[in-house]
Amino acid sequence: MFGLSRLAALSLLASTALALPPITRKGKYLYDPSGARFYIKGVAYQPQGELSESSQANAENGNFPEPSSYVDPLSSGTNCTRDLPYLQQLGVNALRVYSINPQLNHDDCMRTFNDNGIYVLLDVSLPLNGSIDRASPTWSTNLLDAYITTIDKFLGYENVLAFNIGNEVINLPTNTDAAPFVKAAARDVKAYLQSRNSQALVGYSSVDGDRAFRDPLAHYLTCGNDTVSLDIYGLNNYEWCGSSTYQASGWETIVNDFEDLGVAAYMSEYGCITNPPRLWQEVASLYSQPTTDVFSGGIAFSYFPTSDGYGMVTFSGTDGQQVQTSDDFTRLASQLKNITSPPNTPTESSVQVTQGVCPAAENATFQASETLPPTPNDAVCDCLYEKSFSCVVAAETANKPDIVGALTDYACSLLGASNASASCDPIASNGSTGVYGPLSYCSPSVKLSYIFSAYYEANNRRADACDFSGNATAVRTPPNTARDATDAANQCLAQDPAGGVFTPSGTAPVSTASATGTASRTGGATGAASAAASSGASSAGVVQVTRGMGWAIGTGLVTVGLLLGGTSALI
Repeated sequence: MFGLSRLAALSLLASTALALPPITRKGKYLYDPSGARFYIKGVAYQPQGELSESSQANAENGNFPEPSSYVDPLSSGTNCTRDLPYLQQLGVNALRVYSINPQLNHDDCMRTFNDNGIYVLLDVSLPLNGSIDRASPTWSTNLLDAYITTIDKFLGYENVLAFNIGNEVINLPTNTDAAPFVKAAARDVKAYLQSRNSQALVGYSSVDGDRAFRDPLAHYLTCGNDTVSLDIYGLNNYEWCGSSTYQASGWETIVNDFEDLGVAAYMSEYGCITNPPRLWQEVASLYSQPTTDVFSGGIAFSYFPTSDGYGMVTFSGTDGQQVQTSDDFTRLASQLKNITSPPNTPTESSVQVTQGVCPAAENATFQASETLPPTPNDAVCDCLYEKSFSCVVAAETANKPDIVGALTDYACSLLGASNASASCDPIASNGSTGVYGPLSYCSPSVKLSYIFSAYYEANNRRADACDFSGNATAVRTPPNTARDATDAANQCLAQDPAGGVFTPSGTAPVSTASATGTASRTGGATGAASAAASSGASSAGVVQVTRGMGWAIGTGLVTVGLLLGGTSALI
């Protein structure tokens, strides 16, 4: 049936403004300023974008479906005002938002939710190319810059509870080598937030799965000291179906397995639909012991309609402002309203903060090195681009990640077959062995420009060796010799601090061009992560995203492991 009338909705909005206290973490629990435990009672708040039609579009992303567009739900104050009364009927205090466009204004929505006691857990990644690639993981300048751009837009909002750095990046035992890149992202985002005096938590949402990789992953991402571990760990869990039980759903096992996590945990998605109707009986368990000894609430999926039946409302009317709630909505609201006094133990003063224990060792189903990638350094990548390359990616190609990815694999195969002294090793990275090339954190177009230059030099700067069907262009004033290029590269790399880890400054890179040359050098934040943020956004916040292919190095083409040093030639 249709919910509140428009007039009643506005009246409710005006009369229910709440003071929104800051939420902090102590050990594995969340607390409000009074010392009371805080539980996330939330719902996923993300309209569904269009799903990619081609199965190949997902193959390079770990065979994981991603939308080819997304709708920014926090960019329309009118829609947020429309939805507020229904969110209040559900009784939620938090929303999980998966994709926003940092070029749009979010003041109205964030104010509406803040004034009415609703926090936001915001994913800073984007579909397809705006997140750590599942199949060819890397933690690179373009991703760090995109994450920080989004964070900067939301730092001023008091109701940001957490920034989520990834969603189900590690989705199979075969890609646990992506875990070091996720943890490096957490490390660098945490350092940046601390430098900005932000108390927002840093989180990650994991896919559920076999215990052999689910549990080591949770412990891996939450272990170690506070500079590298996550603050809050989310589990997307759909195992409680129909009238299941605490034991039959597997929740008992999960709670026991996560008991020794050193940080807060929550169900970042829940709400099984495979055994309809959705009774939401897991809600009572989620907010009572023994689940509350480990978990601090959860996010029901999903407020907006989805193509596979998870949504709880639909919209009608010429302006889309009429909201119709479903039986799923009504049942969830009934269950959440029964959660009036969840356990308030342990008290904040009694919590013993302990450091999470890392997995004992790699095994057949969990292969992630404790050695993390370095902090992506724009200054180094821009310096390399400006001073040491002789053949660079064409400007019109740089922001086409599918072409950049395909060219990277192709050019590496050519370089490997040319018996050149240089190789693609400097741009490669391996999260299983913990070996990261000195250029592995650069953007895809900078990496490709390195390969183009190496191939160009290996062929004595023959004109046709810097063409690649018009996707490459020679720099008019390149380094005089390959030795000069290597010397310049080593000077650039010397800018990296000892250990390769530092606090990001948040200064967005700019595209630069040679004033006298024919080559347009586009360094720093290239690729769809930045392109999607600035293109195609309508007033409704719809953004088209494009597919990438192998942003790092395709498997089987190179041997990973060569670091620069001594007389080793970069080019």
